Amino acid sequence: MSWSKIEMADKVISLIENGSSVNLGIGMPTLIAQRMPIEKNVMIQSENGVLGVEGRPTKDKVSPTLINAGKETISIKKGASFFDSALSFGMIRGGHIDYSILGGMEVDVEKNLANWMIPGKKVTGMGGAMDLVNGSKKVIVMMAHFSKSQKPKLTRKCSLPLTGAAVVDLVITDLGIFKPNGQRFEIIELAPKITELECSLP
Repeated sequence: MSWSKIEMADKVISLIENGSSVNLGIGMPTLIAQRMPIEKNVMIQSENGVLGVEGRPTKDKVSPTLINAGKETISIKKGASFFDSALSFGMIRGGHIDYSILGGMEVDVEKNLANWMIPGKKVTGMGGAMDLVNGSKKVIVMMAHFSKSQKPKLTRKCSLPLTGAAVVDLVITDLGIFKPNGQRFEIIELAPKITELECSLP
């Protein structure tokens, strides 16, 4: 029985230390902002210039000028701040972000990540992902275990263009939590009733 996206988000949250700074990639990782407990005192940074993101706004509080890097409307917590891209990427490149939580297309045993381009398909750009995977203290990838064509996204060697080399610390999929160690994927935890055979681990 695989984890839902919400259960995956909660697993990621359980791995984040209290008082940390966190950057969330577009797509699935944005669920974390909605699920993050206030008592963890986590500051969520968005590379378009926000520190203090706090989930989705209610209809009466939504603002078209308050968005994250994926152009989704957000709400902010007390004490939030706004700044330009130069300062935002100064935070990221300067090593001031504790965790980056990103989506992925492929992760391999050598900790490489591919998450921005499929050759032959529309390319929207890498965004800040290249900076995030190299500037953050820890990189966690949150993604489905299999592609739409049922190809495993955990692989021995990435076949897609890389976002970063040797950057991934942990991978959370709907089937479990995995750690690439350079030779293989170590199983940290499996979803209920999921076996190692079902994961197709290299």
